[in-house]
Amino acid sequence: MRAIVHRSFGGPEVLELAEVERPVPERHEVLVRVRAAGVNPPDYKLRRTPFPPRYTEPPLTPGWDVSGVVEEAGRATARFKPGDEVFGMLNFPYPASAYAEYVVARPRQFARKPAGVSHVQAAALPMAALTAWQAFEDVAEIRPGQRVLVHAAAGGVGHLVVQLAKLRGAYVIGTTRASKHDFVLGLGADEVIDYTAVDFAEAVSGVDVVVDLVGGDYPRRSLPVLRPDGTFVGAAGMSGEDIEAYERAGVRSNSFSVEPDHAALESIAQLVADGKLAAHVDQVFPLADAAKAHELMESSAFTGKLVLDV
Repeated sequence: MRAIVHRSFGGPEVLELAEVERPVPERHEVLVRVRAAGVNPPDYKLRRTPFPPRYTEPPLTPGWDVSGVVEEAGRATARFKPGDEVFGMLNFPYPASAYAEYVVARPRQFARKPAGVSHVQAAALPMAALTAWQAFEDVAEIRPGQRVLVHAAAGGVGHLVVQLAKLRGAYVIGTTRASKHDFVLGLGADEVIDYTAVDFAEAVSGVDVVVDLVGGDYPRRSLPVLRPDGTFVGAAGMSGEDIEAYERAGVRSNSFSVEPDHAALESIAQLVADGKLAAHVDQVFPLADAAKAHELMESSAFTGKLVLDV
């Protein structure tokens, strides 16, 4: 089968299209013919350097998000049968080799593809939508009327966070470049802040929940905008100093990493099928152009998601 492989760590140029052995499912796994694969920041982080270090050594095939069709089901599986259309985030953070024509994984890492959407649209969802879902289900429960600040609101995760927060009745404020304001407002955001022209910490206050998808100094800068009983969701990580600062201030913070969750995927699929949630796909690349997709991903010169058409 065809797959994208990198035999060393480095820039996008290390990605190459290669012929590799097709995986064989164990009795507790399903084999899925991949129709599309989502591109996410951890994909290029793994390409640059081991992520996490103890799990990965080249040669490697990037990617965790797929949408496709079940080709074969192991003898000890019952959730799916050949021909079922499925999507999922596989095995994260362990390598899943999604940039390929076939993948194998445990059935509970998949859900049925949302009705009425293409494989490209479905492949854009798993990691980003699960991150957004788990931010609210596991970390910061939102009540109607609460003020939610979303950093990088036009990004792959951010544009889904905006939609889910609005579905929960929140007042949503997003940070993004001025060129993307109309897009974020179109998702339902109530306010947008151009972070390149305005210090968000001076433009907003009294926030109940901050969802940070940027990292760096954003956790520290976000602390003053939160209410004393507010919650900081550090989906891009927090330093030890940041955690200590929040503890001293008595403000709740949580740095979390997304994980596979078939039940959440099923709920997400239903929202998508009902027209209440949608992933915006900025560009679609053929599998052979994975390096170009990585170049664009690292430039941040896009809106929403990037997907490989396998």
